[in-house]
Amino acid sequence: MTATAPTARSAADEAGSLHADLDTALGYAVAIGCLLVLMLPGARGSHAVIGWLPLWLVAMPALAWWALHRFRLPSWRQNPASPAEPALRRRRRGS
Repeated sequence: MTATAPTARSAADEAGSLHADLDTALGYAVAIGCLLVLMLPGARGSHAVIGWLPLWLVAMPALAWWALHRFRLPSWRQNPASPAEPALRRRRRGS
C-alpha cells in the first residue's frame, strides 16, 4: 500500500467542507437566536456586561453568516439568466 501526498484539490475539498460546516453552524445560531429573542422577553433586553442582547443573539451571527458568503446580496430577479435590460439614455433638449 502506497501513501500519496495531499494535493491542492484535497485541500480545497477540506476547505469546502469546513465552509459547509461553518455555514450550517451559523444558520443554526441565527435560527436559535431568533427564537430566543422572539420567545423570551429577557433576551430582548440589555445586559450590563455585553450590551444589547438581540445584537449578539441575532445580528452578529447573521453578519458572520453573510460574511461567509462574501457579502453577496440576494438576487431579486426572477430569471437571472436573462440579459440585462438596455440602459435608458437621456436626451438633451436642443436650445
